[in-house]
Amino acid sequence: MTRYRLSGAVMTHPKRRAAAERLASSAPPGALRVVMDPDPAGKPSVLRTALCAWEAIEDGATHQLVVQDDMILSDTFFARARQAIAQMPDAALALFALWDSRNGAAVRFGAMTGARWVGAVNEYFPCVAIILPRQVAAGYAAFGRRHLDSWPDDILMNRYLRAHGIPAYVSVPSLAEHEDHGSISGNAFRGPRRSVCFLPHDVPGNEAARLTGLRVLPFFKQGVAQCAVRVDDAGNAYDPRAPRTSGPGHWLHLDCEQYLEGVGVRVGRHQPANLRMAEATTPEAAQGAWLTAFTMGFVHRNDGLRCAPAPGATRNHAVPDAGPDPAVLAEALATVGPGGISYVQSEERIAEQRDALARITTAGLAAGREATEALRPPRRTARPTAPAPSEAGPGTTAPQRTDAQRTDAHPVAVLGAATPLGEHLVRGLTDAGFHVTPLTHRPHDHPDRPAGALLDLTPLTHPNPAPPATITLQVPGHPAEFTLRPGDLYGPGCPPESRIGRLVWDALRSYPLTLDDPSRTLRPLHTRDLVTALSALLRTPPSEPVTGLADAPITIAEVAEAVRTAVRPVPLTPPASPAPRTTPEVPAWPAPPRGWKPATDLHYGLHTHAQWLAYEGIHLALEV
Repeated sequence: MTRYRLSGAVMTHPKRRAAAERLASSAPPGALRVVMDPDPAGKPSVLRTALCAWEAIEDGATHQLVVQDDMILSDTFFARARQAIAQMPDAALALFALWDSRNGAAVRFGAMTGARWVGAVNEYFPCVAIILPRQVAAGYAAFGRRHLDSWPDDILMNRYLRAHGIPAYVSVPSLAEHEDHGSISGNAFRGPRRSVCFLPHDVPGNEAARLTGLRVLPFFKQGVAQCAVRVDDAGNAYDPRAPRTSGPGHWLHLDCEQYLEGVGVRVGRHQPANLRMAEATTPEAAQGAWLTAFTMGFVHRNDGLRCAPAPGATRNHAVPDAGPDPAVLAEALATVGPGGISYVQSEERIAEQRDALARITTAGLAAGREATEALRPPRRTARPTAPAPSEAGPGTTAPQRTDAQRTDAHPVAVLGAATPLGEHLVRGLTDAGFHVTPLTHRPHDHPDRPAGALLDLTPLTHPNPAPPATITLQVPGHPAEFTLRPGDLYGPGCPPESRIGRLVWDALRSYPLTLDDPSRTLRPLHTRDLVTALSALLRTPPSEPVTGLADAPITIAEVAEAVRTAVRPVPLTPPASPAPRTTPEVPAWPAPPRGWKPATDLHYGLHTHAQWLAYEGIHLALEV
């Protein structure tokens, strides 16, 4: 490696100086220097110290390594890092990914294909052990100083790399492990934070083998088998054969069961009868780990995932057809279950369940691969049917299922779908079996217009609609419009300006939550619950002209406490001079659809809202 030179820094706080010095002394002489928080008495800030570490690059160095003080480095850390720089000199390289993260999900696919590096996905970019080229480090440092009091360093890093088109990769396996000395920055509430796959004695080599272009990412987090699905900025996420763009696209936030239902897989047919009888773990943990692994196996086989050499790799660095490393794959699969339960369980209890969860994960992976064979050819149509030119805006298309997947439900035209929230609702209705056509304006009724339902979401396009926000629904055979009251929407697709979104947005940035009127009531409704309600009403129209969709009312103070638990434990700020409180007349809430009720737990729902705002909403709000 004659063309490239790596310098490094360990970032730390005076309270943990000893740990930083131990880490620096464990590295080759001169490889790591300790960089201290410039304002240790100030508000805790990882970003403030990280910027100093990026600016501490040595003269003549082409790349800078920054490591946090609570990391353990693999025995071959520097050998692999230098080989990777030689193969990808212009890229940002993350040397660690969490066991319950989306980047961790990408690493698992890398382990399944024999890749040594995977393309980072739209999440935060892991910054606990990271290498940047010199010019990128300088650019990020300048960018970070303009946003010191906004977002955590890893979210800002992802935003910066994406905005500037900088290639970003994550190592397979991880080259560093989290030692968890406690979190100065306030992350201890998240539970143990371990690597998706750490093998201290991993042998360097074949660093050109990469896996990129992942479109579906199953991961087990917060006790739920979740799934992120990529939507190309130009193209169609619903058709795996559609042309792919080179841009990063954006991601829909689903769960694994919803994704599988959308591609025609009924999970219940494949689940072993004794899954809920796993003695060493809980039924919920067993179910979540199995479902995540099942989805992994399905996606791996269905998408034909294979690693490829990095562009410009020399013949000496070609990718051998050796398949996955058994040790790397075994470790990557063994962390699926522990990562999903780490938010509520101790290290000791997680360790007791690890082997049982690993067996469940392996079985789920095999079942998912087998399920793929029943879905040939792909279930989705080769090209979605576009709305009629008189009704559709430019570039709007409606994802469809094949005839084998369609139900006997009415076709549905949707007004107000051209928003992040509308996109999630359209995807949800499509996955529920409806033929959905987005519209930009209300169509003129005429005899030749095919019968179908019309759903008007336009009142929800305002970021903070005045209460009561309503949706209107027209159903074939019913001359009158139905009015639907969704309450206070939250979850993926909902903006930070909404009543609940504002609290989540502030907590994400570690801002205090300001409650103007703590006793004011809200009626939360998660976006997935809105999808299930709309699906039910499209099949069985309501019996009353006005239908209520939200759950029982709770106060803003109660919502704020839930945000502090689900997102971040930030302080509450009461109003300086509270206005005299009155008890307004609250009109009776209309009855919900018969046989339906919201099912999303508030804590989990707020977690998904925070994920969407941090990984997608930030791109709509932050200038670079």
